[in-house]
Amino acid sequence: MSPEYLGLILLGALLAGIFVGFPIAFTLIILALVFGYIGFGHVVFYLMVFQTVGMMKEETLAAVPLFIFMGHVLEQAGLMERLFKAFQFILAPVRGSLYLGVLLTATLFATATGIIGASVTVMGMMAAPAMIRARYDPKLSAGAITAGGCLGILIPPSVMLVVMGPVVGVSVIELFAAAIVPGLILAGLYIGYAMVRSHLDPTLGPPLPLEERATSYGQIVRELFAGVIPLAVIIFAALGSIIAGLATPTEASAMGAFGAMVLTAAYGRLNWGVVRDAYLNTLQTSSLVLFLAVASNIYGSVFTRLGTGTMIANGLLALPVPPLAMMAVLMAVIFVLGWPLEWPAIVFIFLPIFLPVVEALKFDLVWFSTLVAVNLQTAYLSPPVAMAAYYLKAVAPSWELLDIYKGMFAFMLLQVVGLAIVFFFPAVALWLPNLLFR
Repeated sequence: MSPEYLGLILLGALLAGIFVGFPIAFTLIILALVFGYIGFGHVVFYLMVFQTVGMMKEETLAAVPLFIFMGHVLEQAGLMERLFKAFQFILAPVRGSLYLGVLLTATLFATATGIIGASVTVMGMMAAPAMIRARYDPKLSAGAITAGGCLGILIPPSVMLVVMGPVVGVSVIELFAAAIVPGLILAGLYIGYAMVRSHLDPTLGPPLPLEERATSYGQIVRELFAGVIPLAVIIFAALGSIIAGLATPTEASAMGAFGAMVLTAAYGRLNWGVVRDAYLNTLQTSSLVLFLAVASNIYGSVFTRLGTGTMIANGLLALPVPPLAMMAVLMAVIFVLGWPLEWPAIVFIFLPIFLPVVEALKFDLVWFSTLVAVNLQTAYLSPPVAMAAYYLKAVAPSWELLDIYKGMFAFMLLQVVGLAIVFFFPAVALWLPNLLFR
């Protein structure tokens, strides 16, 4: 059997293992060693060591645990609650004010943390009770909370973008700049949809009752300053310093983590329990991501050495379709993969397979990476996995899971619209990187 076809069997075995439910990282390593030994003997063991050492030397990946730690600490600081309360007081007389408050809070908070589970959970804990009391529509409420919470995967500083940069071979700083405008476009689509529906049907999102409103203008000002000013400091420390060229992503993540600790201490919430939980959650999440990175790097090197990646790329390039149509096919495949798989598996395993095709078609890799990032955001809102639904259900048990899914589906369609905008108008993603860095 030729090495190329052996690689196809390797890919099929991986997909079978994933759908059966085997742990992805261990499946990658075991399959790579077995098929690599069959394909080119004991060299596979040297390859495993070199790929592991090479991946661990990638200093950009040091930003992953630091950004994750920052997000977990900010979750304990109560910053999101203060910000949401401020928007709730300011917008109380407006129809759909809680939808608007949730989405504005989520958009601003996404610039300080990229942890989806934490964002959706905290947002659900603070917004769902207020929405239930105000008799807001459960489906639209669930969609706004989950879609808003998932903005953190796209809007910088996103852990996914930090990981994607070295995989694709582009600057993380340029990826951060490229993702800002698409992230804001998605937030605008969410807000427009929720507010239009609230104005067409006032029963979906009535103005807040008097007892839910602020008692004075001073209370509104205090809540607004307590929520916005500390967040602005964190945004500048973690994101502004990167975009301005003052710090690398790794340095900025350290600044952001330190700033999150200082802010939590200023709010009087910093104690050993908070620090311990943040450390443990950071260790758990970053170990998962980085171990998967090493495992997929080993798998990818074996897959490439067998020549299967080149064979697949040549086969795709030989198809009689225009370049944009080929890119649309790749996006469709990634969209479907997002249903059963979360973003780390897709970024680490499948992007290296697609990358030779994208490079041969002469597409801008920053634009391609931004398309993938917008596309992968749908993984948290699309069944059957749709982890955001389960995060929300855990903190809002009175809402039916089916209603949560229905609400999420409408916002997933808005994400597809946002993906189409970035696809057909590449300048949406490339304008800011070109302005700042090219």
